[in-house]
Amino acid sequence: MNKKNGPTLGHNKKSFLKNPVTHIDITDFDSRKIIESMGKMSFTSRDTANASKIFNEMIEDKDCTIFLTLAGSTSAAGCMQIYSDLVKYNMVDAVVATGASIIDMDFFEAIGFRHYQGSQFQDDAELRNNYIDRIYDTYIDEEELQACDKIICDIANKLKPKSYTSREFIWELGKFLSKNSKKKGSLIETAYNNNVPIFCPAFTDSSAGFGLVMHQEQNPKNHITIDSIREFRELTEIKIKSKQSGLFMIGGGVPKNFVQDTVVCAELLGKKIDMHKYAVQITVADTRDGACSSSTLKEASSWGKVDLSKEQMVFAEATSVLPLIASDAFHKEIWKKRERRNFQNLFNK
Repeated sequence: MNKKNGPTLGHNKKSFLKNPVTHIDITDFDSRKIIESMGKMSFTSRDTANASKIFNEMIEDKDCTIFLTLAGSTSAAGCMQIYSDLVKYNMVDAVVATGASIIDMDFFEAIGFRHYQGSQFQDDAELRNNYIDRIYDTYIDEEELQACDKIICDIANKLKPKSYTSREFIWELGKFLSKNSKKKGSLIETAYNNNVPIFCPAFTDSSAGFGLVMHQEQNPKNHITIDSIREFRELTEIKIKSKQSGLFMIGGGVPKNFVQDTVVCAELLGKKIDMHKYAVQITVADTRDGACSSSTLKEASSWGKVDLSKEQMVFAEATSVLPLIASDAFHKEIWKKRERRNFQNLFNK
């Protein structure tokens, strides 16, 4: 760590970083009866049950490509294994995520680091003095994050200098983890092993950005770049090649809008395709602010992005309902009849 511009470190780091977050295992419990009972209730319970029903319909539809989108910090909060299991058990065909979800959380743990349970009431000045970053009630060791940045830089230094999409670069990270991971079963490595592409439209807004800035600083004339335009074209190509599509969205933000916009992009390219047939979004965003994260799926329909027949907004903090929806889908075992799409092979030519 370069401490030149950092704080004077305290001596209490170990006392803060002593309770690692444990990621929930959807294969270890069966939520089907809970979801069934919630369907007979009201408010968010019934919304959650309907979201589960729609997600299972996506899985059962042989023509449906399923996009998983990730925004926010649920990976750090204990949902990391859910996402890799959705890929492992063929319930997701492509992932669109923030750079933080993929690098600062998933890759970070795959190389041997952890997230820790903390407190939202802790004195943040004291955390800063100990080089600890806080995500609500979860802690991260900043020194370990900077070590992650440097590994990203090292990987970039070994690649051929040219433009890459985030999908291509993350594929290289999967290749790296297949040989070097300290924790197996990360989302990146699982996606790599199952030909599931991962897209990060705001890739540099993460540890990847820090690492790639260091890479370009060290290699001013021969370095890699990230081509977000080609990346959008690639994601749109997946939509074009899909007879139908469904969105399973955790949070909102750039990933949500990026995958929804593939419908409009395909239309502008002269392709006749359907709107996303199925859509589920789990969010706590307030719909009154006009933001992307909070915009309802009905609103997306006015833009020609999402069909209204199979959509459900679930206004809940995702760690409280996502495990139930995912466990229900796993134990229904509809995924066993799905054919893998192997969309990564579209681009590995």
